Amino acid sequence: MSEELNQVIDRLHQAEEHEKHALMAVLVEELDNLQLARLLEALPLEERVRRWEDVPIEHGTEVLLEMRADARSSILEALSAEETDQLLADLDAEELLGLAESLPERVVDNTLSRMDAEQREFFERANQYSEDQIGRWVDHDLLMLPANARVQDADRLLRRNLPPYTDSLFLFDRSGRYSGTIRTARLYTQPGHLPLSSQVDEEAEHLDAETELSVAADTLLQCGWVALPITDEQGRLLGRVTLQDAMEIQRKGYESQLMAHAGMGEEEDLFAPVMRSSRRRATWLGINLLTAFLASWTIGLFEATLEQVVALAVLMPVVASMGGIAGSQTLTLMIRGLALKQVSRGNLGSLLSKELRIAGVNGVIWALIIAAVAAAWFSSPTLGMVIAAAIAVNILAAALSGVLIPLVLDHYNIDPALSGSVILTTVTDVVGFVSFLGLGALLLL
Repeated sequence: MSEELNQVIDRLHQAEEHEKHALMAVLVEELDNLQLARLLEALPLEERVRRWEDVPIEHGTEVLLEMRADARSSILEALSAEETDQLLADLDAEELLGLAESLPERVVDNTLSRMDAEQREFFERANQYSEDQIGRWVDHDLLMLPANARVQDADRLLRRNLPPYTDSLFLFDRSGRYSGTIRTARLYTQPGHLPLSSQVDEEAEHLDAETELSVAADTLLQCGWVALPITDEQGRLLGRVTLQDAMEIQRKGYESQLMAHAGMGEEEDLFAPVMRSSRRRATWLGINLLTAFLASWTIGLFEATLEQVVALAVLMPVVASMGGIAGSQTLTLMIRGLALKQVSRGNLGSLLSKELRIAGVNGVIWALIIAAVAAAWFSSPTLGMVIAAAIAVNILAAALSGVLIPLVLDHYNIDPALSGSVILTTVTDVVGFVSFLGLGALLLL
């Protein structure tokens, strides 16, 4: 579609009610399911529910799967029990897993009861794994053959069925255990009587079902295949994860980190009810308030100094801001390194040394610049020396904190993206104020 999403939203907003039905009919044809989901998420709740009525039922399930959990729930809550059952009548196990968190238990049970035995088994097996393990999100649309099959058997299978993102087929033994991976392109030049076991790629990888989603995605994106098999702890072949799955996992991971910086989840609805959103955000506002009080208390310790040297109060934000920016740069680098598993004990010392050297260089350069400005502004070389020393100390402290804070949080299984910036801001504020006001009290009074 040539139009941007915000332009489509404007068109819907400006159209009369009777025109919106016709416009939605056109949009359903022009937009894919993901684009349609993002359009619905961008509409206020009442309008979203009305426009959902214009989505044909054959598109409904796929659009719901593409929506974020909060926005999806707003649609499902507006449907009657009969409408919900009709919408979910033909779900398979993978689709039900994607929607289960938004559905009442009664609806999940009803949907399961309509599935065949194989799909119910897929669903129950996937529920043995947590939401952050790849075994829960297995793709069952794959090519697999018994290990004693021959090339001609694979040829017949390839002619009959070729799922998307397929560059390989997987072998299993009599117990259902994974036996190997074969590149499909390799089979086209082989005689039909050859056993498939002779064509196994010895360097092919497979994933354990308990592997974390982010690790599974990284492994697939780096291995050169478009899909990897997934096995359980007994080595049985459960299914596969595809390149499309890996890219979606990474997209959600990046979105989660972005939202976590503000203390929110990636499923947050743009038009979530006010009270629900207020409760979610209140926690981090309260934490931020506590850290702000700590910084204010630190300033209060130097009340007498500030009364006598007003210039210190004017320049305090400069010290805090320089430390905050320097620390956030290091913190962001560390969070990315931890997410990509690039930080370990082996390289931590070198990384810390590099960040401290960078802080030293920048600390000296900017300390001298700010010192010259402050000395000229307030006609006080001593004040310039004070702020120069405080800037240098705070930038060094920020670099040290930017490295250590995410490591400590990660050690205790706390997401550094969620709380690292709050802690870092507190450290740089307190260190900056203590060093600046402390030196001011010593040298200016």
